[in-house]
Amino acid sequence: MTLLHGPAARHVAFDWGGVFTVGTFDGRSTARLAERGGMPVEHVRQSYFRHVHHLEVGAWTLPDFWEVLAAETGLTLSYPEFEALYLGSVHDNAAMYTTLARIPAGVRVGLLSNNYPVVSDHLRRDPRFARFDALVFSNELRQKKPHPDAFAALQGAMGVPAAHTAFVDDVEENIEAARAAGFHGLLYHHEHHAAFERELAGWLGLPVPSGP
Repeated sequence: MTLLHGPAARHVAFDWGGVFTVGTFDGRSTARLAERGGMPVEHVRQSYFRHVHHLEVGAWTLPDFWEVLAAETGLTLSYPEFEALYLGSVHDNAAMYTTLARIPAGVRVGLLSNNYPVVSDHLRRDPRFARFDALVFSNELRQKKPHPDAFAALQGAMGVPAAHTAFVDDVEENIEAARAAGFHGLLYHHEHHAAFERELAGWLGLPVPSGP
């Protein structure tokens, strides 16, 4: 699909995990940790998901989180080894990055992600993220989706009305919260990317691509 220069009256904001990644970051990272430690993945996930909210709202640093996770699970990686494995657990959704690059310059593009210290810094360094006009991360905001404050922060960072902005997420609860905040919600799944591109083009008032 080639998105031509279109009207600037409508804009779009995205989630990150499950939208710009294939599958969830948490699921992949816990599976890799369990494999490295030679232990059941359920053992790692019990501890991980019990404490990950501290990262999401910026209450803990990633070293803080790793100290607790290692103590509870018995994982013996050093922190640098853990950080490298953690950041290496991102599995990019290449199709969505292609779509991002094709969005016309007149369209403002934002990101609202429940994310973690170090990971959010890692994403900011990615040159592909230069296309975003606004990046809102829960760990920096200290509030996460689906709370209304997260969507209010997104609207403020975007600098355009919520009613003029589509919000793309892979979780229905977050789409419902976005709609309640006045955004146009677009539920996403990577297996239906072509259909999503047509829906996004239609929202932005751009030529709708053909295809399956």
